[in-house]
Amino acid sequence: MVAKVVIDNISKNDLIPEWGLCIYIEHDGHKLLLDTGGSGKFAENAKSLGISLEEIEYGVLSHAHYDHADGLATFFEQNRKASFYLREGAAENCYGKKWIFHKYIGIQKGILKKYQERIVYAKGDYELFPGAYLIPHKTPRLEAIGKRANMYVKNGHRWCPDAFSHEQSLVLFTEKGLVIFNSCSHGGADNIIKEVAETFPGEPMYALIGGFHLFISPEEDVRALAERIRATGIQKVITGHCTGKRAYGILKEELGNCVEQMYTGFEITV
Repeated sequence: MVAKVVIDNISKNDLIPEWGLCIYIEHDGHKLLLDTGGSGKFAENAKSLGISLEEIEYGVLSHAHYDHADGLATFFEQNRKASFYLREGAAENCYGKKWIFHKYIGIQKGILKKYQERIVYAKGDYELFPGAYLIPHKTPRLEAIGKRANMYVKNGHRWCPDAFSHEQSLVLFTEKGLVIFNSCSHGGADNIIKEVAETFPGEPMYALIGGFHLFISPEEDVRALAERIRATGIQKVITGHCTGKRAYGILKEELGNCVEQMYTGFEITV
């Protein structure tokens, strides 16, 4: 498996940074794209990295937020064949709350209808191809995390704390063990590792790759999460995007060399 970070908040080269995430993955002869960042800028970086968007076979949307989905139209313009796989719970209904106000943070309005023939809604444990799976959250009461993070979904006229039913993990079988991609890990990085371990009992857990949504979390919460991640026994953690510089430093203190910082252009080989 080879993965390249096409766009992330951080860039250590001439590639364009952006608040968002897009990762290109090659696995067992297949080419995948996880997310599309917050605009069409990922396509410029892909060209610079020698990645042909036309050759992508599978697109995966990690969850229904703008900073991962707003490049979808650009992708569909440049790739005429691949479907994009969204979780069954994905819709244009995600909001962030501040005081009494709700700000839309979801997929660009109208995109799901405009490209409905190119979108597949994954249900349950979904096999993309042998050795590649999309796994939903299975941890109960995740709406408590959504409420604490001031994230809501609008169902009709009702505002409901987000339980992240629109979020999914891309899980790949590799020679070193399972590699999990979850771009923001809203449901909790430790919960995600446990969910995947319970889905594939007996399989070694190698790596979790993605953002952890810790950029505004108190220090004690980050240290507590680090301890819970350590307890899962996962061997490697590669994180960036919404983890944030401060939280990354704390994770590095707590977990040491098993933690790496991803950035635009970062390459991962397993």
